[in-house]
Amino acid sequence: MKAIRLEEPKHFAHVEIDEPGSPAAGMALVRTHRMGICGTDLSGYLGKFPFFRYPRIPGHELGVEVLEVGENVTSVRPGDRCSVEPYMNCGHCYACRRGNGNCCTSLNVIGVMVDGGLCERFLIRADKLHPSRHLSYEQLALVETLAIGCHATDRAAPQKGDHVMIIGAGPIGLATLEFTRLSGATVTLMDMVPSRLEFCRRKYGIEHTIHFTGDGSELEQMKQITGGDMYAVVTDATGNRHSMSGALKYVAHTGTLVYVGITTEEITFTHPTLHRPEMTIKASRNAMPADFSRIIRLIEDGTIDTAPWITHRTSFNNMIEEFESFTRPETGVIKAVVEVT
Repeated sequence: MKAIRLEEPKHFAHVEIDEPGSPAAGMALVRTHRMGICGTDLSGYLGKFPFFRYPRIPGHELGVEVLEVGENVTSVRPGDRCSVEPYMNCGHCYACRRGNGNCCTSLNVIGVMVDGGLCERFLIRADKLHPSRHLSYEQLALVETLAIGCHATDRAAPQKGDHVMIIGAGPIGLATLEFTRLSGATVTLMDMVPSRLEFCRRKYGIEHTIHFTGDGSELEQMKQITGGDMYAVVTDATGNRHSMSGALKYVAHTGTLVYVGITTEEITFTHPTLHRPEMTIKASRNAMPADFSRIIRLIEDGTIDTAPWITHRTSFNNMIEEFESFTRPETGVIKAVVEVT
């Protein structure tokens, strides 16, 4: 069976792997149709993602078809189109017992810690499949990215009328934007890439965008936007240690900073920057099962339109050759999708 494996940073290979076999009880055999290329995949390729284990078959943003189910599976059936919740949690550790399987102490994320869906067929726990009768495989492949933004927004808990800053207008920043705008908050987006900001103004009607140049003018723009108060919520979706270290100075007194981007490097700041405003700092990791069902409904009813997200497509056969270009923002990529089968 055909697959693509990331042998080590910057080295993909076409490989032949064993057929997965028939599903055991509680499992399902699925065919991968579409795979979204995520910031995690890009960071794994570049050797910058802290949880990535090599060699690895990537693929965790997936639109799949159920081929066969094992005993005791009633949630899905052969022929169903599904999004994949890729977080394989244990169910009994402290975090899982508290209902936070996204932070399981022995968590295995498919395509990151264990092999994922960049292959023809694979086995997965049936409870991690979220079906839709209406969405395409391409739409289903985008649900996981949106779930990251959904959970990050829940962690931030913006209120109607709040000023919220989202740093980074890549896929995770855009996913966070989708749910922040539903809260009724006033959003400011900041990015280093002007074309991304233009996309947000055109697609989402975002009035407040800031092109980060590092010359200090950003703070003055923020003060003008917020009337001098700065931001009740700041979410950093960059995964850049310099951005993450500097994000504290954008937070209003008693405000909240959420890190949804991930870096392997140290984040540094002086303690008074945190202490003086009595700031709350949170991490946001992965997403919750209910997020997937909610997002599928929001796409089905038209509240979320995924069509403008996909700027690049590639085939299974051409992915290796084209993948490096997806790491460069100047190519204009927002979301690339692999047509696997």
